[in-house]
Amino acid sequence: MKTIKVPTRDEVKPESQLLFDQVTKHLGMLPNLYATMGYSPGTLKGYLQFEAAMVGGVFTVKEKEAINLVVSEINNCNYCLAAHTMIAKSKGYSHDETIGIRKGYSAENKLDAVVKLAKSITENRGEPDAQLLEAFFEAGYREDALVELIGLITAKIFTNYLYAITGVPLDFPKAVSLENA
Repeated sequence: MKTIKVPTRDEVKPESQLLFDQVTKHLGMLPNLYATMGYSPGTLKGYLQFEAAMVGGVFTVKEKEAINLVVSEINNCNYCLAAHTMIAKSKGYSHDETIGIRKGYSAENKLDAVVKLAKSITENRGEPDAQLLEAFFEAGYREDALVELIGLITAKIFTNYLYAITGVPLDFPKAVSLENA
């Protein structure tokens, strides 16, 4: 099978080089997964624009990290688990909370409704358990939150699949496996 390597700045088109510079300025580094997206300038640009459009939406930064964690766990994406475990901890989650979220639950009721629904949507390819959808609305979320949740899941599935196919090297501390948690 062909090995997909992480491209250097000189190995991508000028449009991707500019995006690499923007990501590096914003994050202080160019994550390997973003660099790999750079093979397709339109894909990298579209992904970055989609992520930026979701800033300031219905969900808090912490809720978004919970969604990223549970979706990445279901899709067995070691890269995204590494990145989002680190980010989640920097946003105030404890190690135990990140493990619980990855297992599909939270001790906080409203977050639990989000995590459980995100898990069900992902596991069932867009056809969640009706009771979990109802619990999400009963927790106080509205239609805008449901649509945003689907968008966040979709964005994370994209990066999960990109990692699954390319296997780019981790550039974040590896997340502990659930078996060792």
